[in-house]
Amino acid sequence: MKIKFILLYTTSLLLGIQLSAQEVMPLKMDSLSPKVSYGVRFGGDLSKLIRSAVDQNYSGFELMGDLRFSKRFYAAIELGYEDRIWDRSQIRSTVNGSYVKLGVDFNAYNNWAGMDNAISTGLRYGLSQFNNTLERYPIYTTNATYPTVIRTNPEEFSGLTAGWVEFILAIRTEVWSHFYLSVHLQLKHMINQTQPSNFDNLVIPGFNKTNDFSAFGVGYGYSLTYYLPLLKR
Repeated sequence: MKIKFILLYTTSLLLGIQLSAQEVMPLKMDSLSPKVSYGVRFGGDLSKLIRSAVDQNYSGFELMGDLRFSKRFYAAIELGYEDRIWDRSQIRSTVNGSYVKLGVDFNAYNNWAGMDNAISTGLRYGLSQFNNTLERYPIYTTNATYPTVIRTNPEEFSGLTAGWVEFILAIRTEVWSHFYLSVHLQLKHMINQTQPSNFDNLVIPGFNKTNDFSAFGVGYGYSLTYYLPLLKR
């Protein structure tokens, strides 16, 4: 009887110690963070294709791509071509040429696991080479006695160049598996350009409109891209 009591007491004591240890033992947290997908994204600017279809004075396209090289940073490139007619009351010119933009994007959006959406900012350096044909323009005179003379013999200026920097704000979301729709706004600042003799560049491929009172310009677009994952780490 005494031995049975000792065994029962010892068993109860050990069980109590084990339960107490389980109560105070800290829970182990999962320290493994979700892996980040690295890959390339490529696509095109839908706004330029739509404008080419509805605006008879414009045709153009832009191809784009980016490569993720860290959790939040992407190397980006855009290549494009534009052919545009500037037609105002007394001035008509045709501008056509190609451009390239190189830069980097930073994604400030914190995605859930498995997502790759973005609210990003970016910087680009743009370079354009283009031709400008002046088709109609007035002859300036200070003598109001004579009517304004409009010249219609075309003058072509080829091999023009321009360089600029631009700040980009963009929102990108996945609309289908690996397909992303994005909208982006651009604030641009002209660094240098070659001007035709006695005439200003009214528009520059890749930069958009210029103006006489400022070196700044603006732009926008919306694009569809496909993401090709390469690895996770």
